[in-house]
Amino acid sequence: MSKTGNIYVVWRKGQGSRRIPVGVIKNNATEGLRFKYLQKNLIEAAKEGFLPFTGFPETNKEYKENVLDILSQRLVKSERNDLSSYYDFWKVDLNKRFDPFYMLIQTQGLLPIDNFEFLADFNPNKGLNFISEIAGLTKTKVPSDMISIGDELNYKFDKTNEFDRYAVKLFKEDLFLGYVKLIHSKLFYKSKRKVNVKVHHIEKNGVLKRVFIDISI
Repeated sequence: MSKTGNIYVVWRKGQGSRRIPVGVIKNNATEGLRFKYLQKNLIEAAKEGFLPFTGFPETNKEYKENVLDILSQRLVKSERNDLSSYYDFWKVDLNKRFDPFYMLIQTQGLLPIDNFEFLADFNPNKGLNFISEIAGLTKTKVPSDMISIGDELNYKFDKTNEFDRYAVKLFKEDLFLGYVKLIHSKLFYKSKRKVNVKVHHIEKNGVLKRVFIDISI
């Protein structure tokens, strides 16, 4: 089984807004990478100010050429001073650091200049390990002293969630923290093994602002 299924391009208006999948990247064995927009979600995203991704301006077209070259523009530059720390943070396999497709999956193509994320639909292979983030912290407003780096979290399925049919709630003991990020949550439903979740990094200001989590099987 391959490490991932499709990669979803997810957009949100800003911090605290809900994530909307606006496109999908498929890796075709004969044609290579292909990108197309998810038409059913574009209308909803447009209401919140969504504009097409740079490099893929036509929303009704399937892109088959230069897809990886365009997406590679979102990857970290090799001259970055803190490159080693960056690799450590995202659990990058150094043997694959020059593989742009792998790096896009592992680091989610995050840039501070926009609100796009590239979220892989991971398969539950033994040894899988990646970094994700807790969603919904702006609503739960958990005091910043309630969790620490290294804490193990437990989870429960939320099959009645109106925004994500694969929603997974995260808890520190009985304290509800938030949700596994959209798309990444599907792994928990696919896995027959227990998925391990622990706190990887915390950004706080009285309450938890951002919490990154280490997910492994």
